[in-house]
Amino acid sequence: MACTSCSTSDGGAPKGCKNNGTCGTDSCNKLTVFDWLSNMTLPGGQAPFDCVEVRFKNGRKEFYRNAEKLTLSIGDIVATEASPGHDVGIVTLTGELVKVQMKKKAVNHEGEVAKIYRKASQKDIDIWSTARDKEEPMKVRAREIAIGLKLQMKISDIEFQGDGSKATFYYTAEDRVDFRQLIRDFASAFSTRVEMKQVGFRQEAARLGGIGSCGRELCCSTWLTDFRSVNTSAARYQQLSLNPQKLAGQCGKLKCCLNYELDTYMDALKDIPDMETKLSTEKGDAICQKIDIFKGLMWFAYIGNFAQWHILKVAQVKEIMAQNKEKIKVSALEDFAVEIEKPAVEKTFQNAMGQDSLTRFDQPKKSNNNKKSNKNRRPEVAGKDKNPNAGPKIIQKITPNSNQNNPNQSNPTQNKPNPNGPKIRNEKKDSNK
Repeated sequence: MACTSCSTSDGGAPKGCKNNGTCGTDSCNKLTVFDWLSNMTLPGGQAPFDCVEVRFKNGRKEFYRNAEKLTLSIGDIVATEASPGHDVGIVTLTGELVKVQMKKKAVNHEGEVAKIYRKASQKDIDIWSTARDKEEPMKVRAREIAIGLKLQMKISDIEFQGDGSKATFYYTAEDRVDFRQLIRDFASAFSTRVEMKQVGFRQEAARLGGIGSCGRELCCSTWLTDFRSVNTSAARYQQLSLNPQKLAGQCGKLKCCLNYELDTYMDALKDIPDMETKLSTEKGDAICQKIDIFKGLMWFAYIGNFAQWHILKVAQVKEIMAQNKEKIKVSALEDFAVEIEKPAVEKTFQNAMGQDSLTRFDQPKKSNNNKKSNKNRRPEVAGKDKNPNAGPKIIQKITPNSNQNNPNQSNPTQNKPNPNGPKIRNEKKDSNK
């Protein structure tokens, strides 16, 4: 069950987790440990383990001793010992599994461990919530002060102590930073005790969280606690291109996941010759260009003709190397080359939207201006477009007086009946009489 900040808004839209994945109900915490010993009872007469694990902001966890024998369970808000004052956190683990976690993090449970004072009262929770609300505006103002002092540092996060008496500023920097004046400005601007703590770029990404290029949450903010060194040799062993944009994570360093499959690749490379393998043939020397580790294939190219590669199996490469060791040269790599048939790619694309052509937007649409202009034309002009030979006739029809200058030219309208014609002929007959 999630906390109240994960519920829906008034309109029904989800509000999302306002605590950035650090709920107080332990339902979506960072670095949460599953208590698989919770339903198991202790042997008779054995007292339960008196230490508990308490989580603070952004996955910071500490171990505290339950000296007061309080009845604590996962999700309880407690007031813990701090210097000075007290801090407020959430219990994330109890019981015998806490001893395992303390051993994993090299914490001696028999030595001095800070104590839990009490379960947090409502007053403690109100002060704690008020202090948490001040962190974001303080971070903006703190960055402005650091920029004004021209310090080469980045303030990534601010964490208030539970009683509001101290604020811890987490920052990252490439070089050593003299922040003595910065602390004075912070103390005068925020009226609180200031503590500066430098963290690495991986620790900064773990505190802030985010989504990786794989589409999942960052490993450092969900389950990864120890940051092992990652170098470019891990990418070389896995035959990855040394592209900083693809190999770098959110922190700007090499991805931690490059170490996950490195052992598997190292075991597979034991039976495969290295990339510096050189084969001697009568046609010339050949150098390895590429290796497919799990298929057991190697690509070779002659010196001076690196454009043409020849595919050989690992067993064939070892055979040629054994002959070269005895100072025997093979005829050519073509005798050992293997042809790999590329599987036919089945077209599984289904047009669900009825859009058949992917280039339908490349073809310009035909304008309908000609159709509209043809409708507005006069019938004589429209006929001119259909029959180009009818042009002179149309012109003669439009200008009926054009035949007066040339009486011998035939008039296309003389064959048409004229209602005044017979009367004119009768008048001529009368005049002859």
